[in-house]
Amino acid sequence: MLSQSQMHVMMMMMMVIIIIKYKSLCIEIQRMWNLKCTIVPVIIGATGIVTRTLKKNLETIPGKHSIDSLQKTAILGTSHIIRKVLQCEA
Repeated sequence: MLSQSQMHVMMMMMMVIIIIKYKSLCIEIQRMWNLKCTIVPVIIGATGIVTRTLKKNLETIPGKHSIDSLQKTAILGTSHIIRKVLQCEA
């Protein structure tokens, strides 16, 4: 089992990977459509764990966002995958 600080480090690494992954797409959008582009990492683990910066990141995205509903969606998605795998006969 990972400690809370280890989990935080893993989530921060994931955030950096996501930013690097989408940076080229952001640059292309800026060139093609002459628009400002910002990468906002929204990371929610399969069990609903969230980054410490999630609330601040969600505030930069227009609209109303509920962390509870995002966590619920992640957990339901995980349970759906697990149910499918367990039903599969190998």
